[in-house]
Amino acid sequence: MKNWKEIISHSTFRYIDHSNETSFHEKSYTALASFAVDDTLAMSVSNGESPPAIRLWVHPPTIVLGIPDARLPYLEEGVRFLKDKNYHVVVRNSGGLAVALDEGVLNISLVIPGVKHLSIQDCYEAMVRFVQYMLRDLTDAIEAYEIVGSYCPGDYDLSIGGRKFAGISQRRVKDGVAVQIYLDVEGNSNERASLIRRFYDVSKKNEATKFDYPTVEPEVMASLSELLGVELTVDKMKKRVHAALDDISEEIVETDFSDEELAVFDKRYVQMVKRNETVALMQV
Repeated sequence: MKNWKEIISHSTFRYIDHSNETSFHEKSYTALASFAVDDTLAMSVSNGESPPAIRLWVHPPTIVLGIPDARLPYLEEGVRFLKDKNYHVVVRNSGGLAVALDEGVLNISLVIPGVKHLSIQDCYEAMVRFVQYMLRDLTDAIEAYEIVGSYCPGDYDLSIGGRKFAGISQRRVKDGVAVQIYLDVEGNSNERASLIRRFYDVSKKNEATKFDYPTVEPEVMASLSELLGVELTVDKMKKRVHAALDDISEEIVETDFSDEELAVFDKRYVQMVKRNETVALMQV
């Protein structure tokens, strides 16, 4: 497995902070738009039209479903339950299962080229090491392994003391990849987990399914603030991201999207809208 700094280190990095956006290219800036943005960046990086990028994004209460979630037998009832709780619902185009986002959750997308020569594990490991590096002054106890009972469980769940605070997925486009992580920084992680547990209860109703959906146990999840015993906010985490990026690169640039990128975004956005047509109708 390659060293994480070999994967991430580039002389120039593009830094994009979308954490306070309300619209993007005349589109409402929902999580649906965010995934289209990451696809656009992956293509730009793959084609050499953009340097590697790190993008930060935050959304109001949103449940991001994985592709398997869209096949739940009583999905419509589950989506309506979430809507009644004032959550927007989207289906993403990357791996994983349901994840809860809100203003206390910071999402980081690491977009790098050359993935034809990088394994999926290499890319996951790079993100794990980057997060460990960002928090190295606060803890050396971050581990990566599946936390059974968490929502969106996977081999690269990040946890401290057996309690999960982050999950990672990745989306490969041509020779670029967007490695996406959600960091539960602050807020009530128990409420988030309880909400997703109830969503699965409503959407599955104990019916036998080919896919093994998780039985969420809220007590195995926690925010970084709770786990570290410090007042860690999304804004403070954003500063840590920038500082870590400054350490591993020679130059950080903040460039707007080019006309070519905006055209690609429009196409990818349409694809995301189409992917979400059924779920969108359930929220009307």
